[in-house]
Amino acid sequence: MKGSHDALQSAKVKFSNHLDTIQLATKEFDVDTKYVDLVIRFIGASDLAKVHVIGMMNPCFRATLDDKVSYTSTIKVNTLSPVWDETWMVKMVPSTATLSVVVQEVETGALVDNDIGTFQTSVNPGTREVEIVGKRSGRKKGSFWLKIESSPSAHNSRSLPYSFDGPIHYSRHDSPTMGVLTNLKDTRLYSTWKIYIKGVPQLFGDMVQRWNHDYKAAHAIFKRPTSIAVRSGIMAGHHMLYARSVSNGFGVITSADDVFKLLRGGLRRDGTSIFENRVKPAVYTYVIAEEDDTFRFSETGAAFFVDFASKHALLSNCAESVVYSGEFHPRPQGGWENFSDETDDSGVRWELVIDNNSGTYSPNPDMLHKVVQLLELNFTGINVVGLAQDDPELKKSVNACREYASRVKSTELKPHATEVEETLSDRILAHLRRPNNY
Repeated sequence: MKGSHDALQSAKVKFSNHLDTIQLATKEFDVDTKYVDLVIRFIGASDLAKVHVIGMMNPCFRATLDDKVSYTSTIKVNTLSPVWDETWMVKMVPSTATLSVVVQEVETGALVDNDIGTFQTSVNPGTREVEIVGKRSGRKKGSFWLKIESSPSAHNSRSLPYSFDGPIHYSRHDSPTMGVLTNLKDTRLYSTWKIYIKGVPQLFGDMVQRWNHDYKAAHAIFKRPTSIAVRSGIMAGHHMLYARSVSNGFGVITSADDVFKLLRGGLRRDGTSIFENRVKPAVYTYVIAEEDDTFRFSETGAAFFVDFASKHALLSNCAESVVYSGEFHPRPQGGWENFSDETDDSGVRWELVIDNNSGTYSPNPDMLHKVVQLLELNFTGINVVGLAQDDPELKKSVNACREYASRVKSTELKPHATEVEETLSDRILAHLRRPNNY
């Protein structure tokens, strides 16, 4: 009976959400409202007020359109006059929309950014200089330059308001295990990535994958009496993994080659190269996050995942639902089993194999083809092969990847930690023991 009650409640929630979506669409697609496609160029700022008396600052900003869609900038180091020259494209925006920007200063190692000031402006086209104002003081904290281009939107059945349209940008976040303790010299071995992708609402609508009630580890996170403590630890780990710092890497993806550049191999512990300028044979854990439509992933075998109940929950920040999740691995066309390290990299055609292997969320395999479409939409020229978790071809491809990695003495692809390594779990336990933390 309890299962039937839960199913009924879930159906009510979905129906309510569906009605909300219809009402919102009806409101936002008012026949009298004009919609525009925007290209917003964030040029830079000058004369920023210092948050601290000593030293320069590491400024960044976060922009939103009517609190519907957001953009997070790169971090500029040691400057009071940052030049960003970054572009944000959004389709189907009401011409009456408001662009809000919060300028912040990032402290290395801090979990909370310091707000410098904020401003709001219309989306009318043109180049402008606006005044950055302190949230509390109301005083001028600097100036910001931006340019907005606007063109009428084309209404069609697949259009959705506030649709992010690129560029496809990413951030790389180094693991807290990096440094002297790990004796590693290549941060790419211990990194997480976040890629801001387009097309999620168009392809998936309001469909999400909720946590799997049949998965024991998921119960430990979401339902058991101790789940609050478990979630606190995982969420602390997420914040550490994705904390913004001056060491973050940033970039824009324009092609499949740009994706595979993120998956290049690293160094052995003695400093010698494993795969110089070669895609690393490794398996990655991923989620498509519901909260911001980002594609988040990290190497499945990285030591900072050790002791976590769910790698997918760690990437999703313990979200009760995600758009999708699973694992993926790169491979040369023809498979790792037919590949030779003697092959010149310029002659290799790489592809991604992606699946729905996630016990925490147990995503519907019938939706896997939409993940393939999504990646091919965002990464021009890429070839993506979708294989369901129980497909024998998937097991064969993963095993070939691991076999090739073992032949060239790559790092272990399964979770591990040596005596000298401090895992993310260690860091979190130490963090939680401090007063006033999570």
